[in-house]
Amino acid sequence: MGQHQQSLKMSADAVSARETSQPDLDAAVAAVKDKATEFARLPVSEKTRLLREIIPRVAGAGEQWVAAACRAKGLDPSTPTAGEEWLAGPVTTMRNLRLLVESLAEISRRGRPSFGRGVRARTDGRVEVDVFPASAQDKALFAGFSASLLFDAGLSESQVRERQAAFYQKKDPTGGVSVVLGAGNVASIPPMDVLYKMFVDGNVCVLKMNPVNEWVGPVLEQTMKPLIDRGYLRITYGGGDVGKHLVEHDAVDDIHITGSDRTHDLIVWGPPGPDRDRRKRDNDPLLKKTITSELGNVSPVAIVPAEYSDDELWFQARNVASMVTNNGSFNCNAGKVLIVAEGWPQREAFRKLVGRALSEAPTRKAYYPGAKDRYETLLAGREHEKFGHPGEDHLAWALIPGVDSANLEEKLFIVEPFCGILTETSLGANDPVAFLEAATKFMNDRLWGTLNATIIIHPRHEKDATVGAALDRAIVALRYGTVAINHWPALCYGFVSPAWGGHQSATLLDIQSGRGWVHNTYMFDGIDKSIIRGPIKAAPKPAWFYDNRKVHLLGQKMLAFEADPSWLKVPGLAMTALGG
Repeated sequence: MGQHQQSLKMSADAVSARETSQPDLDAAVAAVKDKATEFARLPVSEKTRLLREIIPRVAGAGEQWVAAACRAKGLDPSTPTAGEEWLAGPVTTMRNLRLLVESLAEISRRGRPSFGRGVRARTDGRVEVDVFPASAQDKALFAGFSASLLFDAGLSESQVRERQAAFYQKKDPTGGVSVVLGAGNVASIPPMDVLYKMFVDGNVCVLKMNPVNEWVGPVLEQTMKPLIDRGYLRITYGGGDVGKHLVEHDAVDDIHITGSDRTHDLIVWGPPGPDRDRRKRDNDPLLKKTITSELGNVSPVAIVPAEYSDDELWFQARNVASMVTNNGSFNCNAGKVLIVAEGWPQREAFRKLVGRALSEAPTRKAYYPGAKDRYETLLAGREHEKFGHPGEDHLAWALIPGVDSANLEEKLFIVEPFCGILTETSLGANDPVAFLEAATKFMNDRLWGTLNATIIIHPRHEKDATVGAALDRAIVALRYGTVAINHWPALCYGFVSPAWGGHQSATLLDIQSGRGWVHNTYMFDGIDKSIIRGPIKAAPKPAWFYDNRKVHLLGQKMLAFEADPSWLKVPGLAMTALGG
């Protein structure tokens, strides 16, 4: 297991402008509690109908949703950068809705969702199931990209099938009440966490919006109205006190949090001090309820040494820069540590190309509380390079080169900056096989978090029997919930059909990036990790790249497509994508 995080406390907590009163919180919990068994036993056809009612509401709210996001984050909605908010807000939420509708339709017909797009028994005996592309249209729009789920060792294919959609195999379930503590950075996280708790786990929900992005709450009240009107969902607002009241409420059975490990441990173990220490020593958590979580990561990007072409290097430099700059770097999957071979001849050239890409990416409003203080604290006294032209409330992108990978006290390996800082470090192993082994050990043992990791590898090495086998060993051995080959692990989040979450090796005592899955629209259990694969150089230019000039237009077309997929819409999407 990786090291414990030394979290940097935010310099300022966000204050809610819409805080829900305690009587209204109690009323919200009581309202959904009264409907828990009704919802749990609702016919699958009726649950499908509710989701179908939400789809046109999300489609109609797209512009309002994105405009609110742009106001909060200081973006011009007419610029390409605003496309991030289309993709990370209504588009991803819409895809989640549609894929759940498809899975529920399969459950109505045959008791379980379809079994992915293909299944195989690996040479090591483990089961792997392909879950993306989820359709022929996905295959056309994301040519060369794929996602699979690797299952726990010891599970047979028949056992994987038997455990699929477990809630829907129950007879006369009683249901339960889930509290979802929403994330403050990405607007699709709160509704998608709710969709998982309701339509995969079978619980009614109270969602508490994070004060940082409570601007999306009214949009969700409008789009999720069919669930609210039936009494199955309530949306509430407020800070830590509101969250504390909800998670401690006697009528609440289950909690999901997307946030920080600090907040998680406060809920589970209580405030820091002797009582918490005693509880941890005795493995006696204060919270006795089920809790799932997604809590961030010091996300690594390891580049297997090879002779890459100029085009490949420039594509991957922009790839890394896009991982860093998207959403102002306020993403739990933002690239944070670049791992290279010490003797890689192209190391310096690549670092300069990453700097060039960062200098091209527009700087962003540092909208997340405490970003400036964390940024200055982590850069203080260090050699670093800055890129871009920051304004008054913007931060330059920062690259810290040559950080000693052997330094056991290095904070940059155990502190998630949650701002635009990228660290570069090197390992002494220069052979591809040795590098993969060393990088796997470094990522597992030295970096905080278990959410996602990226490996960039030349296709020649990927196809080589010896190096390819070493890559496979690394993928299996990495203790991360998502391992991505050649691309940003955020694709796992955006594809929705794979499972998203921290690696299941985490424990309540050492929570790392959290426990439990979301998205996972095929409703699998016993998952070890999601695996994303893509080409070393993709064409057309990926929508998530910082220099895509049409992504704001593409986002609008993608929302319409996901609401109602049609081959007739594919040419328009393709033409817009080619113009990026």
